[in-house]
Amino acid sequence: MKLKDIYTNKWVRFSFWSILYVVWVIWLGNYWWLLGIPVIFDMTVTGKVNWTFWKPRKKEKRNVFTEWIDAIVFAVIVVTFINMFFIQAFKIPSSSMESSLMTGDHLFVSKLSYGPRVPQTPLTIPFTHNVIGNHESYSTLIQNDYRRLKGFGRVKRYDPVVFGFPNGDSVLVQSPASDYYMLSRLMGRDKAVREWGPVRVRPMDKKDHYVKRCVAVAGDTLTIVDGVLFVNGEAAPVYRKQQSSYTVVTNGTRINQRILEDLEVNLEEVWFNPLLPGYPEFNLTVEQAQKLGKLANVVDVKANVDVYPADRVDTVLSKTIFPFSEEYRWTMDNFGPLWIPAKGTSVSLTSANLPLYERIITAYEHHSLSVDGEDIVIDGEKATSYTFAQDYYFMMGDNRHNSLDSRYWGFVPEDHIVGKPLIVWLSTDSSKSFPANIRWKRFLKVDFSK
Repeated sequence: MKLKDIYTNKWVRFSFWSILYVVWVIWLGNYWWLLGIPVIFDMTVTGKVNWTFWKPRKKEKRNVFTEWIDAIVFAVIVVTFINMFFIQAFKIPSSSMESSLMTGDHLFVSKLSYGPRVPQTPLTIPFTHNVIGNHESYSTLIQNDYRRLKGFGRVKRYDPVVFGFPNGDSVLVQSPASDYYMLSRLMGRDKAVREWGPVRVRPMDKKDHYVKRCVAVAGDTLTIVDGVLFVNGEAAPVYRKQQSSYTVVTNGTRINQRILEDLEVNLEEVWFNPLLPGYPEFNLTVEQAQKLGKLANVVDVKANVDVYPADRVDTVLSKTIFPFSEEYRWTMDNFGPLWIPAKGTSVSLTSANLPLYERIITAYEHHSLSVDGEDIVIDGEKATSYTFAQDYYFMMGDNRHNSLDSRYWGFVPEDHIVGKPLIVWLSTDSSKSFPANIRWKRFLKVDFSK
């Protein structure tokens, strides 16, 4: 007997789909869904109810329209289910992970790596995340509590991770990619809203997705000294594709563009200053910097390091660098030491360290917080310590001097974690036209540390 003949038996089909369904319900942990078994029984055995009401019964004549409707409904259900619990497509929107992950990379992100989150905002238009056109693509009529299903593991140090942007709970409608909180600190909330508002509030699972490398996990202590990252006192690995900013001084001439293309430099980030003469902000890997230093028209290649007081024009310490306090003289290249909060761990609270944990207490763990003189009041009671309800992580882009990451907005909560990049299935270069824009070397790339 052939396998096809076995499957056509209605009891075999009922048993097969019932077993898969029960396994999914056990994984989901919500046994109310077992009420769906009678539906499976009717669909595979009795056939009393026409569950696919849009297409005719077997004895009736079918037409092309109903066949298309059937295919579309099936695709929507299956793809939505896969996106929700297993794998989701993601496009790299910026150069913050160059050259490990490049702008224009199309990824499949594994939600099983760390366990998928049960949808908190389930009423969403299929195949959208948070917007369609200029409008929200979801409804907050139903809001579930955060819950994560069992996955293959936990976030590990130096994993590339996709997560919800921590500051993405409030966005400016006319500039949704901007950090609302940073703009409010830099120019004042009223002016920011007047320029790019109004403000739109998003649920936690509808924040924009970012991808960075997790450089420190809960319980770690992180320090950056002159651009060198240390975790728990040990120097972190420098990945072959990791980039930093260099000043490249030339004899007054530009570097041949063909050479830069061969080095796979992002030409959109390259600008020549004839007054230097050279390139004051050249994002390069160590290998690329060494090769440029050997060119005949290159006089000097020097790493840029941001020290205190800040000497980079884009750095206003108390307004851009976490924790946004004059007491912390941190820069992007000299940062910390900073301890990463761990679930169940308590920390003493003082007016000095409160800026480190204020957003955790209020925005991520939803407590009221006020300061009365030297007293810190949480949920109406004086507090001298705080116990964290979840784990936190510190994320940094591999393009260290062109990445808005945890140095600019602090910790990433565990409930914001979406998944792990699995494979690049397509990569395109927006500066080129088809077919030259396709980066064939990145096709099916799976290792993001090389």
